[in-house]
Order: sequence, then structure tokens, then C-alpha cells
Amino acid sequence: MASTRSAGDATPTAEPTSAFRKLSTASGSGIAPGAPSWQSCYYCTREHFKTISDFVNHLRSRHCTREGGSFVCRYGFNGVCASLPLDGVSDRDYDAHVAKYHVNQQTREMPPEWGVYSAAQNLPAVLNDPSRGKQSNLFTKKWGEHFVDRSHVPASPRLPDITHADFSVYLGSIGKRYRWHERRQQQLERDKPLENGGQSLPGSGGQTTPTHLGAVPEIFLKSQLQLHHPATFKQVFPNYMQTSASTPETHQQTGRQLQEQLSHYLDMVEVKIAQQVSQKSGAFFHAMTTQHAILAEMEQAAEQVRQLRAALAQLHSHSVVDSFKVLRYAQRRQHYNLTLDKLRLMATVHKTQPMLQLLLGTQDYVAALDLIGTTQEILSAELLGIHCFKHLPMQLSEMEKLIDKMLTTEFERYAASDLNRPLTDSLRETDSVCAEEDKLVAIVMGLLRKQNFTFVQSYQQEAIATIRAIIKQLLIEVLARSDSDQEISLTGHGEQALELTLPEWIALLQRSSQALVSILERIKAVVGIMQQTADAAVGAQDAVNLIDSEAFLSLGHHEQLQSQLQQLLQAVCHYCHERCANIVSPQSLEKSSASEQELTQLSEIVEQFGETTRSICGVASVPLQLALKVQASRYAQRFHSERKQKLSLLLDQERWRQVDIPHEFQRIIERMAAGDYAKPELGNLISNGGGNPVLLVEGKQPYTLVSASLMLIRMLYEYGGSAQRLPLLASYHARNVVDLLRCFNSRSCQLIIGAGAMRVAGLKTITSTNLALVSRALQLVLWLLPKLKEHFQAMSGYEAIERDYQGHIKEIENKIHGIVSERLAAQLDAWEARPPIPSQTFRHISRHLVKLHEAIAGVLPEAQIHEIYGVVHRNFKDKLREQLLKLNVNNNGGPQHGVVTSELTFYMETLRTLKALPAEQLDNGILEEIWLY
Repeated sequence: MASTRSAGDATPTAEPTSAFRKLSTASGSGIAPGAPSWQSCYYCTREHFKTISDFVNHLRSRHCTREGGSFVCRYGFNGVCASLPLDGVSDRDYDAHVAKYHVNQQTREMPPEWGVYSAAQNLPAVLNDPSRGKQSNLFTKKWGEHFVDRSHVPASPRLPDITHADFSVYLGSIGKRYRWHERRQQQLERDKPLENGGQSLPGSGGQTTPTHLGAVPEIFLKSQLQLHHPATFKQVFPNYMQTSASTPETHQQTGRQLQEQLSHYLDMVEVKIAQQVSQKSGAFFHAMTTQHAILAEMEQAAEQVRQLRAALAQLHSHSVVDSFKVLRYAQRRQHYNLTLDKLRLMATVHKTQPMLQLLLGTQDYVAALDLIGTTQEILSAELLGIHCFKHLPMQLSEMEKLIDKMLTTEFERYAASDLNRPLTDSLRETDSVCAEEDKLVAIVMGLLRKQNFTFVQSYQQEAIATIRAIIKQLLIEVLARSDSDQEISLTGHGEQALELTLPEWIALLQRSSQALVSILERIKAVVGIMQQTADAAVGAQDAVNLIDSEAFLSLGHHEQLQSQLQQLLQAVCHYCHERCANIVSPQSLEKSSASEQELTQLSEIVEQFGETTRSICGVASVPLQLALKVQASRYAQRFHSERKQKLSLLLDQERWRQVDIPHEFQRIIERMAAGDYAKPELGNLISNGGGNPVLLVEGKQPYTLVSASLMLIRMLYEYGGSAQRLPLLASYHARNVVDLLRCFNSRSCQLIIGAGAMRVAGLKTITSTNLALVSRALQLVLWLLPKLKEHFQAMSGYEAIERDYQGHIKEIENKIHGIVSERLAAQLDAWEARPPIPSQTFRHISRHLVKLHEAIAGVLPEAQIHEIYGVVHRNFKDKLREQLLKLNVNNNGGPQHGVVTSELTFYMETLRTLKALPAEQLDNGILEEIWLY
């Protein structure tokens, strides 16, 4: 049976034989499966102990570390005790721990073999994890599965969610095959002949034992048979060495039975191997018997190949040779035809130069260039090496350069003649917008065929030169018409060095703009024809068909040319604006004083010219607008300086007295309230006779004013009217209005609060009436500020002006009630609570209150008067309380209390007579409030 084993059938016996080897190794190692745990060391394989004390001493010397006064047990896998991992204990506790967990251990299992995959974590991977960063407490953590914080890895959004439904189609298709395979396997098992016949094993006493592998225990069929584990050893050697009192004969008999049983298992495996070899031997013998049949088939195939070759040779000699002769004659005729075509082509190329002369005579430049290009391609592709044409390519190249130079010269000549055509007296063209359009198309088409785009820059330079000449000619005509006897001297760009009047400058600008518009229309027409020609050359669908050949201009070159033409129009329009800007802003014009009508006329000319150039080139030009803004800025500055100086003179001469309001100022206020600045201002002087004593705002609010405030209203109306008539001045006037209001506020503050009017205007003193008039004038300006802001939309500094005026008004109010409060306090300092009643002090106090009311009653509104008297009243009460405390007068009903009551009654009666406070504050509540400290 053993002789039937072969190398090819060794695989099935690998698992059982390995198990038997491990079993034999374990049985010969000398380790008893049920021995006490203290007899040997798990990790020191050669150490065996006879007593428990030897084992304890071994653990203390080899598997224990001492840290200070504590003992750490290291008897465990990887040097860590499972019962006492890292905690140190005392000497006594360590002995108790060893006796409990290591000496009296009941189970005896060998520690697992340690490998790379036994570690809870891969330390290099932990240290090099880029997502963790630098870990400060890495080396203080306990090694284990919690050494690294576990983080949840979310599902990838790029991977689909796989469910059982995704495999339904596959399971449905493979199900039939799998069920057929199962039925086939079951059929084979049923049809399998009985392999487990009764065979007597040696030493079995003649008993029949099954030889199939099912009789072999499953543990011997495993890939790994670890006999060093007690459980595995106990399963392989059952009931072996369980009784310690058994005799050696008993052990020997048990071992012999176990050996026979294992031999029986080995025989069954060998029988199975022999059966496998016997089943596969038929295929080998079959291959050997079929070898002779294969050799016979090979000889038959070789004979057939020889017959086929003979048939092919006969076919070649009778059919193929004649057919090849026919094909050779046909090829020879084709070569003759090609030679004839080549000669005809040479004759056509020979006529190229006369045809070029004819095309150039008819100005068909594109056809001439196409003919040159086609001929050169033929020479380089089909007539290469022809001796008679060796000089023709060089001649064609020279002809092409000559045509290019001719096109450039013809275009420059055409541009100069077209741009310099005369203009009529009305500054319109005498003939069509573009002269000789066909000639221009032919020239431009030829230049485009040569991909020569420099003609755009040439035309731009010619146009600029024409514009410069027109400006110079118009300037000469203007100087010739003038009566000036001064010598005319022009600069290189056409500006004149003499002075002209402002109307002459405006007339020159108008004529120049008209002439330049005509030239720009002429340039636009030429550029339009160039653009149409480029569209036809590129083969645009909506383009006019101007050529007979195919499109030859690429899209990139077409876009480049279109961009250059647009830039040409923009550059020429910009240059026209620069030339006109030089007319608007020379030194002589700076010295002129342009009126508003002249500035309006100048603005209309500039705007009309700007709109025309924008319609031509599509882009607004800046230089002329900047020159106009410079003139507008000068006019606005002169306009503002005159009125600011006039306002300063009026404020210095102002006596700060009330004046009557003329009717025209009342109408001005009504128009400003309605936002109507269209009508011109009235008169230059303020009429002292007639009119109303107050200015009514919105029909109900009266304002008592001085002459300076009326002049300020007139100036503000003039600013608004000028901005409405000429919007160009709006932004300048808006800033100047803020400056004018700031000047009025600061100067009036200096004159009244700073007492500057006593020195400048000769006032003896600054009265409350003067302060009230200034306050009322400032209040009128505050009322006008929102109207001005709405009219001047770009008005900046509005909030600052409003804060300054409100602060000035509050300062005036403080000044008024401060003066009265000081006088009342001076009177109360000398007052004593004694008869007569009313005392002289309270009579003076009443007189001061009456004078204040007389000074401000006709100027300030009632609400403001109540506010001023309210402050005076509070100051009076505070001062009176101080005086009563000083005099030690109490609210006890005594004689002094009666005097105080009578005095206060007289004081309140004066306020009631003046109506200086609101009605609810004119009761006798002061008689009780004065005693509340």
C-alpha cells in the first residue's frame, strides 16, 4: 500500500501527516498536560522547578522589576502580567499576588506564538499618521487597542451603496447552473461505486473496518495541529495519564492501542491515495495508445500539402502569367497619359507671366496673387526638378514683392486723395461719401490676400495728418478775418500764439467740429468698406460677395483686422477731441471771462460733437469733455468768488437790524420751496420800501430777517438757477453752496457771538435782538438745506453744515439766556427777605424779563421763546434756593416765608403778562417747588 504513493499525490496527505508529526513532537517534549503551573516557566522553556519556592524565586529574579519600594510583576505575554499590568505593590502584596495567580493557576495553556500581527497597533503607522499631527502624550499612553483614538471613517461619496438588489440579476442567471451542478454532484455520489469494501487491517483480529475518510477524526484533517495546547493534546490522547495510580503495564497497553489506532488512520489515508492514483492512470495509458494514430494523420496531411503545391504551380503557368502581362500594358498606358498631362501643365505654367500682366492691368490683384501662389505650389509639388523652370520660382517671388509694394503705394495714394477732397461752404462733401469704391475694394482685397495689415496704421496716420491740416487751415481763416494787425505765428500742431476774443474761439470750435464731423464720416465710410471687404474675404454668410474665388482670410486674422479698424476709429475720434480741446483751453481763453450764455453755447457744441463721435466709434472721448469741465470749473470758481466776496462785504457792513421783505424775495422763497429755479433772479438791489415785515415760509412760518440773509437767499437762488440751466456746473455749484453756507455761518458767528460787529460795523453793543436775528437767519438756512440737497443731487458736506448751523443756533440761545441769567443772579445776590413788597430787586428782575421779551418777541418763534425763558426760569429758581439757604429762610409760615411768597407771586405775574412760558408752567407751583432742595 505504501509503495503506491507518488510525488504528484502528496497534497491530500499534507494535513494529516503534519498533524501526526506535531503529535509525535508533543509526546516527546516531556511536558505533562495536567502538571501544576509552578513546575515550569511559560516563557523560560528550559527552566523546571521541584518546589514552589524555587518557582517564586525565579519569578522575582527574572519576571519582576523594582521601581522604588514597589514591585511590578512582568510574568505574562509581552512582559505584562494580565492580573497586575502596570501597578506596583509592596513586597507582601507581591508574594500574595504570585501565590494567587501564578502558583495555584488551574489551567495550563501555552502562550500563543507572537508575530507581527499580534500587536494591537502598528507603531510606525501611528507615528507617521499625517492626520494625527504631533502627539504630545504619545509615550505616556498605555500600549493596547486604545493607544490611538479611533475615529469614524465616513462612507465615500464616490462609492455607490451596494444592496442585495444589485446582485438579483446575477443570482437569477447563475441559479439554474448552480442547481444543475448540485444535482450532478448528487448523481455522481449515488453512482459512485462502493469504495469502502471490507478489508482487514493488520492486527485488527480479522474485523472489517471502513476505509473512507469519514472514520478519521476531524482534528487530524485540520491544517494546523497544535499539540502543545492542553485541549488539543487531550483530544488526541483521550484517557491517557488520567489516573496517577495506573501501573506501567497499563500505560504501555494504552499506548499500544493508541498507536494501532493511529496506524489504522494512516492506512485509510494511504488506501484513499491509492484509489485516486488508480482512477487517474487510465488517462495516461489512453494518451500512449493514441500516439500511433497521430503519426498516421501527420503523414496523410503532408501528402495533401504536396498535392496542393503541384496544383498551384500548374495554375501559375497557365493563368497568372498572361493576366500579369495585361496589367503591365494597362499601367504603361497610364504612364503615357500622365506624361502628356505633365507636358500640358508645363505649357500652362509657361503662360503665367503674360497672364499676370493682364490681371494687374485690370487691378485684379487677388487673382494675380492666387495665380502666383498656385503656380508656386505646382512648381514645388508637380514640376520639381524641371530644368527649364529652375528660375521661374525666383521670378514669381520678385513679382509677388512688386505687387505688395504696388498695393501699399496705391492705398496710400488713394487715402491721401480721398481724405483731402475739398469741402463746401456748408462743410459737407461735394460728392459721394467714398470715392472710387471699387478701386478701394480691389486694393484692400489684395492687401488682405497678402496678409499685409499695415494699411490700417497707414490710413490712421494719413487721417491724423488731414485733421491737423484742417484745423490749421481753419485757424488761418479765422485769423485772416480778424482785424488784428499782429503777425500770425502757428505752432507745429496748428495752435496759434495770438489772442482771440471769446466769440472768435467759439466760432472756431464750431467750424472745426463741423469740418471734423465731415472728415470722420468720410473715414467711417472707408472703414466700413474695409470691414465689408474683410467679411467677404473670410467668407461670412451675411457679407457682400466681392470676390470670385474662395475665402482666403482666417478667422483669427479677421478678428485682428476688425479690432484694428475699431481702434482706428477710436484713435481718430480721440485725436479730434484732443485738437478741439486745444482750441477750448489755450492761454488766451483762460484770461477771458466767459458768460453763462457763452458757456452754454460751448457746452452744446461739445455735447453735439461728442455724441457724433460716440455714434461713429462707439466710445466716448474724454479730452474735450475735460477741457469743457476746466472752463466750467473756472466759471463756477469766478461765480462763487464774486458772491462769496460780496457776502463777506455785506456781513461786515451789516447793522443786524430787521428789514422789510420785498415781494420778489417772497416769490424766490416760494420757488425754491417748489424746486423751480428756471426763472431768472430779480433786480440787483434790495428795495427798502414796500414789502412785508416778515418772510412767510410755506405760507405760515414767519421769519424776521436782516439784509445779509436776504442777499444769501438771492445768491442761493442764483446758484440753483445756474445749475439748472447748465447741468455741467451742478457739481461745482453744489460744493460752492456748501462753502458759501459755511462762510455765512462762521462769519456771522465771529461778528455776533465773537462781537466782531462792534469793531467792523460800529455797533455799540451786541443786543439780544441782534442774537435773535442771527438765530432766525440760521434757522431759515436750515429750512432751505433739504431743498438745496434735493436740487443739488451730488451735494456733499450736507450733514456737517446742518450740525454746524444747529450748534450755532444753540450757542446763540445759550448766549441770550446766559446774559439774562447773569443779571438775575446779580440782583438776587443783594436781595433780602424783608418789606417792601415787591422789593426793588424783584422790580429790576421783572424789568429785565420784560426787556428780553421786547427784544426777541418779534423775531423768534413762540416755541423758541418758551425754551429760552424756561432755561432762565430754572436758573432763577436755583439761584433763589441758594439765597434762601444763605438767609436761612424756611418754609415755616413765618414773616420771611410770607415775603418770599409775595415776591414769587409778583414774579409769576410778570411771566403771565409776558406769556413767556407755556400755560401749564404759569401756575403758582413755584411756591412749593422753591422749598424743595
